[in-house]
Amino acid sequence: MTIAPPRTIALTDKSFPPAAAGLPAAHLDLDLGDFSTPLLTLDASALAHNIALMQGWCDERGLELMPHGKTTMSPALWERQLRAGASGITVATGWQALVALTSGVPVVQLANTCADPQQLRALGAHLAAHPEQELVVWADSPETIALLEAHLPAEARVGVLTELGADGARTGARSVEQARDLAHRVAASPVLTLRGAAGYEGALAHDLTTESLDRITRYLADLARLAELIAPDIDGSTWVSAGGSAYPDLVAEAFAPLTQHRRILRCGTYITHDDGFYSSVSPLDARRTGEPHASLRPALNVYARVVSAPEPGLTLLDAGRRDVPFDDGLPIPRAVARTLGGPEEALAGEITALNDQHAFLHTADGPQLRVGDVVRLGISHPCTAFDRWRLIPVVDENGRVREAVETLF
Repeated sequence: MTIAPPRTIALTDKSFPPAAAGLPAAHLDLDLGDFSTPLLTLDASALAHNIALMQGWCDERGLELMPHGKTTMSPALWERQLRAGASGITVATGWQALVALTSGVPVVQLANTCADPQQLRALGAHLAAHPEQELVVWADSPETIALLEAHLPAEARVGVLTELGADGARTGARSVEQARDLAHRVAASPVLTLRGAAGYEGALAHDLTTESLDRITRYLADLARLAELIAPDIDGSTWVSAGGSAYPDLVAEAFAPLTQHRRILRCGTYITHDDGFYSSVSPLDARRTGEPHASLRPALNVYARVVSAPEPGLTLLDAGRRDVPFDDGLPIPRAVARTLGGPEEALAGEITALNDQHAFLHTADGPQLRVGDVVRLGISHPCTAFDRWRLIPVVDENGRVREAVETLF
């Protein structure tokens, strides 16, 4: 299976050495020190480890993994996930679904309602011409179902999952009964096919407090009950789909009795993990497992150069909001080197603010930073790291860039 189109390095690819222009992105042999800063990189070893670990974790529990492709929007990385055993790729918008389908992904789950007629017509036309591919979308209202019926041809064979939400959360029917009634409506449709139930537990909580975990557990129990209620209306296996990036253990526990159903986890951030939010909540982080070989590893690094040291304890780096995520925590200083790719020394400090092209790094102890030094940063929330980079170098254990993966945002 090959779903990633060929790509060559261009002079306009941020931070790539000019001498690399024209080289095939999938087959490189460049030194990390040849690149410019700021620079986002993928750790090849951590990437492969995380893909294998999460797939194995799901396999052991009888779960399907349909990872969220919106995290990376990279067909090259989707392909690795599919080869490892993922049963499909999840996306969040109609446009993303079209990217996945035209890239050749065999099964695409659109984990959202799509109300855009133009997108629906484009998806319907593609599916009618490619019967070997499958699209399953979400619906949480009769109005959504009516739009799907109005703009999708029957020959597109689009499946529907009725979405269960919760009061104060995001989308989704606000009760099991409402979602069940929607399922009956889909089952009677001449255009759509009822496939099961879905929801996003991550919209209900963002921490590990007892109150949050109890709320997630109750919600997942309702989602499992919904799947059981609508199963008689479904021809074939019933899908029951949940997020799983932050609370995969709770999803696995709630879905464990549903052995006759397709129990699907959609987590996407596991592929790179992080040094911030997901590190703080994931049950597969090393701080919770106590076993590094059985834990997810951070695979994203940002390298930023010191451009100013205007006062004691304050340095300014050449990475800012256009280079790093900041919506769920600021980058975390990890190490410093005199040159990019050179020997590193651990660095304690804090990024306290970001401008468009600058990061404010405060340090108290440790090595003295000087203009030209290179600081390695960890990030929080991978989903808003990838979208700032069109081409991301993948670095091996020897500091060599063997390939670069393209993103399609």
